[in-house]
Amino acid sequence: MERQNKYRKFQLQQKNIEALERQSSRFKRVYSEYENMSDDLWNLENSEGEPVPDDFLDAMILQTSYLEDEIEDWLIQYKTSHQEFKQ
Repeated sequence: MERQNKYRKFQLQQKNIEALERQSSRFKRVYSEYENMSDDLWNLENSEGEPVPDDFLDAMILQTSYLEDEIEDWLIQYKTSHQEFKQ
């Protein structure tokens, strides 16, 4: 059984992400970068090849967390704006 990628934390919010990607090219670019980095990070941590220096992995983890924070902010703003329309 393949382990789930722990860096893909937004899978349950795909509908909102797809809407944001249609609305904002900046969000689409940030989310695409996040997906690429999380895939790369997952592959590096789970590969059998050459070991990767810890400082490189730490830098990738830090950058991924910055992207996650930005994506979370976008999702919160999106959710808030859509709740205002419903009221």
